Amino acid sequence: MKNSSAGFRLPVAKEGLPFIAIGFGVTFLLWVFGLNPPAYAAGAATLFVVFFFRDPERIPPEGPGIILSPADGKVLEVKRIEGRDNPIGQPAVKVSIFMTVFNVHVNRSPVTGVVERVEYHPGKFFSANLDKASSENERNILALRTDDALKVAVIQIAGLIARRIVCRVAEGDRVKAGRRFGMIRFGSRLEVLLPEGSSVLVERGEVTRAGMTVIGRLPSENGDRT
Repeated sequence: MKNSSAGFRLPVAKEGLPFIAIGFGVTFLLWVFGLNPPAYAAGAATLFVVFFFRDPERIPPEGPGIILSPADGKVLEVKRIEGRDNPIGQPAVKVSIFMTVFNVHVNRSPVTGVVERVEYHPGKFFSANLDKASSENERNILALRTDDALKVAVIQIAGLIARRIVCRVAEGDRVKAGRRFGMIRFGSRLEVLLPEGSSVLVERGEVTRAGMTVIGRLPSENGDRT
């Protein structure tokens, strides 16, 4: 008989547990010492931290060649970029997604494949919705190779408040579309680089959900490959 508790997991990201524990501890101590107004403020702040680190279960859609959104947020831009100095080394389509502090911040893989490279770059902390954040902010690049040997990249970009990028995978790891691979704390930006010839199914201003929204299809679905 299957154990119903075997798959149980807390609905918050593990990176948030220390912050939540500290928040509850401070709230309790303030309440014990009769400092009610500060206790209420600390309690409210702790509840917001729980809200921020929430990590709901999601069932990703399936289908050949689909590319899923790696983040909850709003599409800032969709544009073609050249192959020079971009993580996949060839012309690509970039989809940029901005996350506010109110979005779920757990990041999910857009495709199934193998991690070819993980590359961390220290940088500045401009607001993540600005264009210069893409090239100047602290960021982490995840270069993926799909089972059809197509190259896709995901770039985690820290924002004005977000100063901690978490990446749970390493070079050589296999990732599955829609599965968690990391997060960024407190407001940030994610960019996906799709191989040229991919169909992009989102536009600027659209809202996406990590591991749920299909943002595009790989070139093989169009009978076209780069």
